Amino acid sequence: MRARDLAVPFPTITTATSVLEAARLLAGHNLPGLIVVDGRGCPVTVLPGTEVLRLVIPGYCREDPTLARMIDEPSADVFLRGAEGRTVADLLPAEHPEPPVVDPQATVLEVAAVMAQKRSPLVAVAAPREPMVGGITLDALLDRMLAQ
Repeated sequence: MRARDLAVPFPTITTATSVLEAARLLAGHNLPGLIVVDGRGCPVTVLPGTEVLRLVIPGYCREDPTLARMIDEPSADVFLRGAEGRTVADLLPAEHPEPPVVDPQATVLEVAAVMAQKRSPLVAVAAPREPMVGGITLDALLDRMLAQ
């Protein structure tokens, strides 16, 4: 089995996508992350859901989670407003590391190796400098590997 056989159509975002829209997409589709593409549909990076979460949680709570205990629930719900006006570009480092992308001809083991190396629950499937074919989640990969 090859990556193209495991790949499924996967929602994508761009660096101009709002953080709130990205969070809604994650939650609405129960995704482990989002694939960021450029204007041609080529994968730029994979944004794990935890990175989106990082942006909506105040920095002082990320640094010391015990401080979050001091905030009552109604006030905690307001934190999402802090993400208003922010885009996915705000989440990405200035220099993008090599994204977790596999060639459509990659084997299941190659897909697993890229996920493990990049510590990503999601890989994009695309030939070099070509639009994305689809995505493979960790869950789908493990299902395939364990079914043998």
